[in-house]
Amino acid sequence: MVDWTYTNRTTKPRTNGVTMIMDKGLGLHAFEDMLSLAAPYIDFIKLGFGTLALTPEHIAKEKLKLAQRYGVNLYPGGTFFEVAHIEKQIENYLDWLQELGFKWVEISNGVVEYQAEERSYYIKKAKKKNFQVITEIGKKDAGSTTSVSSFINQFQSDVESGASYVILEGRETGENIGIFNEQGDVDVNYVQNLHQSIDSNKCIWETPKKSQQVTLMKIIGSQVNLGNIAPADAMAVEALRHGLRADTIKLWRDLK
Repeated sequence: MVDWTYTNRTTKPRTNGVTMIMDKGLGLHAFEDMLSLAAPYIDFIKLGFGTLALTPEHIAKEKLKLAQRYGVNLYPGGTFFEVAHIEKQIENYLDWLQELGFKWVEISNGVVEYQAEERSYYIKKAKKKNFQVITEIGKKDAGSTTSVSSFINQFQSDVESGASYVILEGRETGENIGIFNEQGDVDVNYVQNLHQSIDSNKCIWETPKKSQQVTLMKIIGSQVNLGNIAPADAMAVEALRHGLRADTIKLWRDLK
């Protein structure tokens, strides 16, 4: 049997080349169907925004069991953390996530404002409660962009405080936010400057569109960490990583 996959692709458990899926409200059957087919290519599933608060507890727990069975990390989106911050319920929020069985938590300030010291405190608090932490950098306002220097400083602070990964904000639209213009085109110079200045193995780039995924792979390589991938695109993104789509076939395969 011929192995058509790209030989340099990392396998699970992996620390780079990770794919994060955005679950905005999948039912259990759709959730399990996705995992049964694509779990080897999915590292994280984010329960988008504050949807966990609207999900029946027995379904949330069943999703956790399914994710664990298939070797995938499930966690709630950072917006839910920000709601807990607004309501002054961070401690109760983290305790509740523990009771449900979550092992990962996202910490962000895309909407709320708080100082860098407070952000570091929250990361360390979550670590003390035995969570693995993912942070997110960037505001959710249309047209908002974090300067390269500001991103680098916050990235380094988050990692030093204990974050396992840092997400660059791209939202679920991938337009007019962060590294994307109104058409969703990537600011290549921005990405190149960041890639040269940080540990890209710890950075997850939110890239909901195929063109964005291809551009990031061209700049960083097939092992780039990608996030906010639609459930239906899990296999398609993996095909890009292996040069099994026209967009990347010339990147990874020798066309003689």
